[in-house]
Amino acid sequence: MELTAQELSQYNGSDPSKPIYIAVKGRIFDVTTGNSFYGPGGPYAMFAGKDASRALAKMSKNDEDITPSLDGLSDKEIGVLNDWEKKFEAKYPIIGRVAS
Repeated sequence: MELTAQELSQYNGSDPSKPIYIAVKGRIFDVTTGNSFYGPGGPYAMFAGKDASRALAKMSKNDEDITPSLDGLSDKEIGVLNDWEKKFEAKYPIIGRVAS
């Protein structure tokens, strides 16, 4: 399955009948089972329905960092992102990709 960023934004937890998706490096994970983290009111709800790659790499919850852009990240930040990606892969199913 391929979703545009606009389509991905519909899976942000605001509609309880839809799953919650987060993209990491363009791959979309179904994080619905992590609703307490990614659902409304959760500590990482701001990532739901978005590609949160940059924010994860920078360990940031700032809106300006919640973007798929990896431009200018340090090697250390890329390493942090890769660790996050492995955690997501181990815990959540990959359901598709963000259309480029």
